[in-house]
Amino acid sequence: MSQHHQHDILVIGSGAAGLTLALTLPSHLRIAVLSKGNLANGSTYWAQGGVAAVLDDTDTVESHVADTLNAGGGLCREDAVRFTVEHSREAIQWLIDQGVPFTRDDETDREDGGFEFHLTREGGHSHRRIIHAADATGAAIFNTLLEQARQRPNIELLEQRVAVDLITERKLGLPGQRCLGAYVLDRSTGEVDTFSARFVALATGGAAKVYLYTSNPDGACGDGIAMAWRAGCRVGNLEFNQFHPTCLYHPQAKSFLITEAVRGEGGLLKLPNGKRFMPRFDSRAELAPRDIVARAIDHEMKRLGIDCVYLDISHKPAEFVKTHFPTVYERCLTFGIDITKQAIPVVPAAHYTCGGVVVDQQGRSDIPGLYAIGETSFTGLHGANRMASNSLLECFVYARAAAEDIVSQLERVEMPSNLPGWDASQVTDSDEDVIIAHNWDELRRFMWDYVGIVRTNKRLQRAEHRVRLLLDEIDEFYSNYKVSRDLIELRNLAQVAELMIRSAMQRKESRGLHYTLDYPEQLSEARDTILQPPTYVD
Repeated sequence: MSQHHQHDILVIGSGAAGLTLALTLPSHLRIAVLSKGNLANGSTYWAQGGVAAVLDDTDTVESHVADTLNAGGGLCREDAVRFTVEHSREAIQWLIDQGVPFTRDDETDREDGGFEFHLTREGGHSHRRIIHAADATGAAIFNTLLEQARQRPNIELLEQRVAVDLITERKLGLPGQRCLGAYVLDRSTGEVDTFSARFVALATGGAAKVYLYTSNPDGACGDGIAMAWRAGCRVGNLEFNQFHPTCLYHPQAKSFLITEAVRGEGGLLKLPNGKRFMPRFDSRAELAPRDIVARAIDHEMKRLGIDCVYLDISHKPAEFVKTHFPTVYERCLTFGIDITKQAIPVVPAAHYTCGGVVVDQQGRSDIPGLYAIGETSFTGLHGANRMASNSLLECFVYARAAAEDIVSQLERVEMPSNLPGWDASQVTDSDEDVIIAHNWDELRRFMWDYVGIVRTNKRLQRAEHRVRLLLDEIDEFYSNYKVSRDLIELRNLAQVAELMIRSAMQRKESRGLHYTLDYPEQLSEARDTILQPPTYVD
């Protein structure tokens, strides 16, 4: 039997952005935080590197802004960059106040009032400004915020809940555009429940699972982007999909990322013969931005016909390596790789979705009452290429801004009432789930082959043809059978893939993460790629 739930705020997604929003809102509000699997299944938990922020007296806001603009390939929105960086220190202080156990700098005398935590440096940054908790920063942040959320009686944490679609006034045939809630599959009962809310926030992460090889957990299916698009929101810059240069290459190592900080602390990229190659591609060598490093690795792999390259930090003292990278050290050791003595086999893998749902500086989407925060959103911060460790910072800054905006509207927004329940009267149980599995595999393979690190017009055209066929098949399946997590994710992933392909086809240049052999030059004018759904209302 399906149920009806009422909350002041419905947060779809339980990662850094979603938990920060819930914890920043006043404690008298009823808040639901949904996770489509276990609470720790999102990308936040697996983030290794850290959070970029202006923290040390030797660093400046201007320097961080300049580095971000430079990494973004001329496409960052400077107001978004400045807004994020200017609020970085207070966001980090908030995390410290929550109890996040960042690594302290024990080697320096801090009586002079300097910063007490250890800061590392990553690709694209001109200063050490990455605050971290060893090499498991995401886990440290997530566990701390989750513990805080569990202590708040007004926050309801709901696992195994898969959002199906948003409920809007237009969807119900009512005047207006406001978001009123969402239909949500309860995996424990198989029923689709109705969630009413005064405000809804999408914090569902990115869509890197659209690619065959990815560093992301299984849930990174672009759910929030697809739901917002169907509801009438614009999306922006979805052609910019960041491939992390260094994921562990091993048949049993699923989606394990080798943190950027390994290169930041002196790790060198080498070919199988032991020779470095990055200095041939960029003067910054291993510390070049991720898009340059990923393309260089891809180029060398294709040029030499090799399966991987190698990241070597074995020239550093063994104790240094174990202390700074305990997670990487232990994980690699389980596969027989001692990184204090051996180089790590690595390959690029899809890592981060730089585009997303178009929002303003308060995280507001085109639909009243609907917010998008974190990787789901397109704020303009990342431009054509996200700089390392700016993504977690964006989660905290924009979640806190969204909370402030929601509070300012509370008195004017009433609880939606009498929302209709989910209609499953015309569907049946499926005995053809093999179709879902086949379509899922086909989608991820052609996206990897045709919409990957290097693109061409012909490849994009082939991808466009295939994704439209898939969308038709999925739509027919969705209309006739009961929904499941696999079907919902496939539907969303195919929709976001189609938007990525359309965005890539519109960009007639190479810029940042979008590199095409047919248009290798960069245009003099930088423009965002904004797509409007048929239901968009200005």
